[in-house]
Amino acid sequence: MENPNHNAGGAGAQDAAPRWDHLVQDDYVHGSLYTDSRIFQLELEKIWFRTWVYVGHESEIPEPNDYVMKSIGPEPIIMARDREGNVRLLHNRCPHRGNRVVVADHGNARSFTCPYHGWTFSNDGALRGWPFPSGYEGVDRGRYGLGKVARVASYRGFVFGSLAAEGPSLQEHLGAAAKAIDDLCDTSPEGEVQLTAGFLKHKVKSNWKFLVENETDGYHPSFVHASVFEVTQSRIGELYSAESEAVSRDFGNGHTEIDLRPEFRKRDIPLSWFGTSEDRLPDYAARMRQAYGNERARSIMIDGTPHIMIYPNLFIAEIQIFVIQPLAVDETVQHVTALQFKGTPDLNRRLRQQTMGSVGPAGFLLADDAEMYERTQMGVRMRNPEWLFLGRGKHRERRDADGFRVGDATDETPTRGIWRHYRSLMEAA
Repeated sequence: MENPNHNAGGAGAQDAAPRWDHLVQDDYVHGSLYTDSRIFQLELEKIWFRTWVYVGHESEIPEPNDYVMKSIGPEPIIMARDREGNVRLLHNRCPHRGNRVVVADHGNARSFTCPYHGWTFSNDGALRGWPFPSGYEGVDRGRYGLGKVARVASYRGFVFGSLAAEGPSLQEHLGAAAKAIDDLCDTSPEGEVQLTAGFLKHKVKSNWKFLVENETDGYHPSFVHASVFEVTQSRIGELYSAESEAVSRDFGNGHTEIDLRPEFRKRDIPLSWFGTSEDRLPDYAARMRQAYGNERARSIMIDGTPHIMIYPNLFIAEIQIFVIQPLAVDETVQHVTALQFKGTPDLNRRLRQQTMGSVGPAGFLLADDAEMYERTQMGVRMRNPEWLFLGRGKHRERRDADGFRVGDATDETPTRGIWRHYRSLMEAA
């Protein structure tokens, strides 16, 4: 395809609705999609406040009355386990004067009290009482609880929320991406992920979509992370070379992955995906064989964990997860934590250490990516050229045995899939 006509792709007149078919084309997207604050507001309404968004993991609130602060887009959300053990997602906004009710990042409480006027709410959101009640004589207290996220659903401990009362089920939203969560959980001999290592927060001056695209971009690691691979003598660079047998995949619904299993299967060495071997993690290997049998355990330990972006905000990145939170058109926070697996203390220790080395305060990997995010954000503010080309590997894109689009590891098959889904959401009534 030739470069699109410059007049075809802009966001339009100040009051005109964007033409999504002009802004998002088959292998081009317009730069204004990353810089226009009006488009960002529309994204909040049509994506973040309408679809399923990953919020948190059940293991973060293991006991009754535990709570932790989370978000859906820029909106703060209380994820709480009530006294009966049910997971609740509540808006952190007092219905009286709009104050933030919960200020601590996490804790254990049967109730929450607004610091402004003392209104108190149960951890299921119901209003329990207000000071000086004679001033509210005749007022129906039941009408003034904390707002509740319209739909809440959990898959293998991963909690999702949707602010829309109606829409596809979580299972429909996840589609084939659910299998990646299954594979992740199978890395534990007890079949459970535990997110108990605490979160780091990284803020970048960049549009959230640059981060989503980058998570399954296999073209950049050989260049952006070359120094890290060299210093650590890592074999990760091999996975993203022109000779790699790994593939990029578009699952639909915006979910994309870099499937590294072909490379790991070629090596045929358990735990090579983690840069180690069974003799260095003997307890873990023994527990896996006991749980799954020798053949299945060996297969799991060869394949490793997924590298998948579950749209719009959950990135499972082999040894850690990232949760993407948009704050403004040019400001995004990444919440990141080491993956931890139930029943694997030796593996978990190494997962924490490697996570700190890659994305911790003095880590190397995320610093590289953050620099690229901010440079690209500065670049798209320029008007010439005004289009971004996403055509890498289009000529060799194909369908796998399950009918999904796949490309080579360095192809932009995932990016094109993300934008196709984006356009469908933005064009929806």
